Amino acid sequence: MTQLPQSQPRAQFDPTEHPHRRFNPLIGKHVLVSPHRTKRPWKGQTEEPVLAKLPEYDHECYLCPGNSRSGGVKNPVYEDTFVFENDFPALLPDPLPFVPPESGLPNGTGPHGADDTNSSAPDQTISSMFESQPVRGGAKVIIFHPRHDLTLAKMSQDEIVRVVQMWQDVYVDEGERIRSSADPGMEEEGYVQIFENRGAMMGASAPHPHGQVWTLSYVPDEPATELYHLQKHADTIPPPTSTSVTTPHPTGPHGKPCLLCTYAAEEVARGDRVVEQVGGWVAVVPFWAVWPFEVLLLPYKRHIPSILQMTDEETKDLATILKRILVRYDNLFKCPFPYSMGLHQSPLPPLHPETSIAHTHFHFYPPLLRSASVRKFLVGFELMGEVQRDLTAEQAAGRLRGVSGERHYLEDVPAA
Repeated sequence: MTQLPQSQPRAQFDPTEHPHRRFNPLIGKHVLVSPHRTKRPWKGQTEEPVLAKLPEYDHECYLCPGNSRSGGVKNPVYEDTFVFENDFPALLPDPLPFVPPESGLPNGTGPHGADDTNSSAPDQTISSMFESQPVRGGAKVIIFHPRHDLTLAKMSQDEIVRVVQMWQDVYVDEGERIRSSADPGMEEEGYVQIFENRGAMMGASAPHPHGQVWTLSYVPDEPATELYHLQKHADTIPPPTSTSVTTPHPTGPHGKPCLLCTYAAEEVARGDRVVEQVGGWVAVVPFWAVWPFEVLLLPYKRHIPSILQMTDEETKDLATILKRILVRYDNLFKCPFPYSMGLHQSPLPPLHPETSIAHTHFHFYPPLLRSASVRKFLVGFELMGEVQRDLTAEQAAGRLRGVSGERHYLEDVPAA
């Protein structure tokens, strides 16, 4: 590395100008931020607003009321939210297949499903390099609304509340299903993942507004990593003192610090990454954001382990802030803004929520960078080294605050 001459003064660090790394304590990883690159002249494409409107009903859409799906099943003429078993699920609900001991495959007694009592033995070490473990589960599709053209951004608060209530109902049903069908002693092993992919760019197979729920017999890596760091924070970080924080922080179980309670309260106090705030909910472009206009939505006034612990008022406020986030997204580039959204909470409906370390939050990962068709790709150094971004989280939050969260741009398009 070339060293600066001793006589040359060093510039004072400016995070809006100088390359730097930011740490994500929720997953224990870094992101490289290169704000100086935003000064590069952009000679790429720009687009006119996307004004085309979808029909309220599409006779070729396999999610519209009364239509037949690709598997041949006919939808009822539903008038509200509608849930059905995914016709092409990634997991099957069948009991786990028997794994004979001589196969060398894990049998479910170790931390990763393997019997690790002899993990130091050479044959066990080698077999762990080729470990596979049978899993089970299921998948459901939640249609948000019977209208083909009505996305969450264009629904009313009451309509979004019904979507949230459907998430709650499915979360309870799927949690009960995984618990009641588990082997003895494994009733708390599992996860219910609620998510939405919006737009063909994110792999959505149909434009009709819908999301998915995958139920698994294990906790997948992403939420497992978050839960690990939430627990580690609670176990190792002393409670903040009145002189060490800018605002009082809510706490988690047993009065211990909650990483996300503390983080959310501090973001509200600082304000520069806040995009939207409604009641006890705040939406921020997180300090450690990877995607250009990534948003983290979470409660900041109290610790909420799952969406089942929300009050009626918190549910209404959640519906309101969800709509405002998504209206801002669409207004940013005046297009149907693609994203993947996922809800992280207690893996299964908590039997004792007062002891759950999980803190309910939503991740929004949108790929768009400069326009309706210019997107960010995770390639090159980001695959081989660590993730990187140019636009700072503070700049992205400012861009999102700069567009309306109340009025959708299509409302100003004259009727055809």
